[in-house]
Amino acid sequence: MVTLKKYNLKGEEIGHIKVNKTLTDAEANGQMIKDYIIALRRNARQWSANTKGRSEVNHSTKKPHPQKGQGRARQGRLSSPQYKGGGRVFGPKPKFDQHIRINKKERQAAIRFLLAEKIRDNKVHIIESTEIDAPKTKTVSFFIESCKLGKRVLFLGESSFAEIEIGDTKHRFNVHSDKHHNFIKSMRNIPKTEFSLATNISGYDVILAHDIVMTESAFEELNQWLG
Repeated sequence: MVTLKKYNLKGEEIGHIKVNKTLTDAEANGQMIKDYIIALRRNARQWSANTKGRSEVNHSTKKPHPQKGQGRARQGRLSSPQYKGGGRVFGPKPKFDQHIRINKKERQAAIRFLLAEKIRDNKVHIIESTEIDAPKTKTVSFFIESCKLGKRVLFLGESSFAEIEIGDTKHRFNVHSDKHHNFIKSMRNIPKTEFSLATNISGYDVILAHDIVMTESAFEELNQWLG
């Protein structure tokens, strides 16, 4: 059975975590992974680029110079694209909704496969906790150096939940928490280092990261979500 090394914030190895076989043996279609990543990148675009054509430019409609008698080419108005301040020819316009819907099961299958690849390459590590008393960049920097992590590191933390009873049923909600606040402040000055909650992870984040470090609770959340 595959195991992941568990570290404390000092970078000392304190144990191992067993990985479910369904995660390590995950497989996925290459085309599905490609479609998923392309969809993520396209959905990140704003599609808000906008330029004005010659009919939209607020410019004088006066004719630049007489039509004949000066030996120059005929010109109609100063809002033409060849003049400074004129309209743009075939410039970008806001497009209709370009959002691509991502199937839930395909998304889970893609993330499961990408995480499995990282686990097989020994690029996934477990950290005891991300809770520290006060922000200190040196603590996180020392941890990264001690564990010999790559240039781009993704930290994953567990979410905070609240249960509310409505009638006879219990509903679980994700709530905001300051549990990881000091840790996030400690790492924001370290280049190419990012933090995310396990429930917000995307396949693009997994691909970009050279190493992934997550808390044990975050790893359990991922296991539960990815099946």
